[in-house]
Amino acid sequence: MIEYIKGQIIDLTPAELILECGGIGYSILISLQTFEALQGKTEAVAYIHHYIREDEELFYGFATKDERELFRLLIGVSGIGVSSARMMLSSLTSDEIRNAILSEDINRIKSVKGIGLKSAQRLVLELKDKIVKGAGSDTGTIFKADTNALVDEATTALVMLGFSKAAIGKVMPAILKDNPQARVEDIIKAALKRL
Repeated sequence: MIEYIKGQIIDLTPAELILECGGIGYSILISLQTFEALQGKTEAVAYIHHYIREDEELFYGFATKDERELFRLLIGVSGIGVSSARMMLSSLTSDEIRNAILSEDINRIKSVKGIGLKSAQRLVLELKDKIVKGAGSDTGTIFKADTNALVDEATTALVMLGFSKAAIGKVMPAILKDNPQARVEDIIKAALKRL
């Protein structure tokens, strides 16, 4: 299993990275997110997902482990292949995908080329609980580190008030999107209005 390839960038396009490592040039398929992260660099580390089928062998590369974990989570959903997952990661950021799934924003997910209504619904159905538990994220967190403690504190308070973690997980991304600088009491008040 190849974890990553580190080397010199020989060629970089929005869809492909040619990385030379040890005298070997690796053709690595990338998303637009990774392309943007690597622009202007001469060397890179690409975290690899090795895709093997009987008639093809491909490397999918990612600038971060976080993006790779989300990619693996997406391709685990029935009907979502590597091309659709890469298209999602090119159309939306990792956080936008997670937030769309958590808030059940079917229209946002459907806005990605190649993702229809049924696929969008399946993504929400199969991934929502996994994302709430931190799957598909290398750090195991959904929110930025500085808001994590506030979210945890607010979640604990809301659970003590009798709300389920799943219900709280649904409203939290929208609350933080509306007010990224929210204090614990602001988060709790906003959640009480939505739950």
